[in-house]
Amino acid sequence: MTAAITADHVSKRFMLASQGREKYYALRDVLAGSVRRWLRAGGAAPQPGEREFWALRDVGFEIRQGERIGLIGRNGAGKSTLLKILSRITEPTTGTLRIRGRLASLLEVGTGFHPELTGRENVWLSGAIHGLSRRDIARRFDEIVAFAEVEQFLETPVKRYSSGMYVRLAFSVAVHLDPDALIVDEVLAVGDIHFQKKCLAKMEDVAAEGRTLILVSHNMSTILSMSTRCMLLDRGRLIAQGDPQAVIRQYQSSVQDTSLGQNDLTQVERYGSGDAHFRSIALEARAADGAPAEFPQTGSDLLFTVMIHAVRPVNAATVALIVYDELGNRLVDVNSLIKGKALTLGAGETRTVVFHLHNLRLRPDLYTVGLWLGVQNVADIDGIRYATSFRIEARREDILYTPPFPGVYMCEFDYLPQADAAADPGAPASACDAPGRSAAESMP
Repeated sequence: MTAAITADHVSKRFMLASQGREKYYALRDVLAGSVRRWLRAGGAAPQPGEREFWALRDVGFEIRQGERIGLIGRNGAGKSTLLKILSRITEPTTGTLRIRGRLASLLEVGTGFHPELTGRENVWLSGAIHGLSRRDIARRFDEIVAFAEVEQFLETPVKRYSSGMYVRLAFSVAVHLDPDALIVDEVLAVGDIHFQKKCLAKMEDVAAEGRTLILVSHNMSTILSMSTRCMLLDRGRLIAQGDPQAVIRQYQSSVQDTSLGQNDLTQVERYGSGDAHFRSIALEARAADGAPAEFPQTGSDLLFTVMIHAVRPVNAATVALIVYDELGNRLVDVNSLIKGKALTLGAGETRTVVFHLHNLRLRPDLYTVGLWLGVQNVADIDGIRYATSFRIEARREDILYTPPFPGVYMCEFDYLPQADAAADPGAPASACDAPGRSAAESMP
């Protein structure tokens, strides 16, 4: 099978400058900086006050035509940098990259769109950039608009689109340009559930037509279902590639975190308007009697203390906390809207909220926690997919029953076998109580 993409010892270096005392840059500083960057391209050493940061280090791989690649790794592992190099947005510092055919990418909201142009004009512009003739664009135009569901906003400048509308139109343009390879980043996470399912179905169609697909997602179930091969990046290096299930298992084992305490959220990956942001999250476990516990157990209470700071005024917003399993499936969603409460903050104000989860009967495993602040179906103010993680440990009576059985929730239930009425209609029914065992555990 023909190689669609080949990367040979690809590395990418950025130069990070320390924050100096100078408050502005004069023209001489800009010119001097340009000269230094040009010299460094020839191998010159970093200047005082600067340090090297290698986002990618000696990455090499080959992607065959028609393969579906899942690209995973922690925040800062180099995934976005690699995708930008593949998309020709930036060039590698060293190494070579070869791509056969036309490649379309959807890396972030609004990629390739001009904010002052209307939706209609941006469709035509994107098609022209990808080398399509006017006839080809016209033939695909109605299908692009119908898939994106933005017919009534076609004559509106895209700078007035919501993030969801941006994504719908950008994705529709990307997949309908008949690319030989399609790159999709986590950007689909900002769309609604209906559109996410629609996009996944369309990507399956693209893959079924023999085109190459590269997908980045923190949702491991999506990676498992969509990819034929998985690649794991860690600190800029490609450390594993191969069977998706095996690579995902290696990734999950590398991010296990059993520690409790406070997590700083000021530097994590996030999305939203930025009018307010989560500053920290602290996790505390409590036993059934309310006493502090060293670590979470099946059936214990979990208290999440979250600090929120407003940059600009926030009115009647909803705060949500979501617990995911290791594949990214949403297991628990608690939010202030369910309790009929809303959060209002003035500019510069900081507020602390607490989510108290009672008798959380998750089976022993690793779980991650996400946070969301926004107005339902209107705006995302701040969203963090990975705020913290925790491991549920088994209670003593759970140890005998949990490991052999699937499922995530340890449901309390009674097991009451009845006597065979046909064999002995008059026999009394016997009962056997098995509290604490999951109903799902009795299923094959």
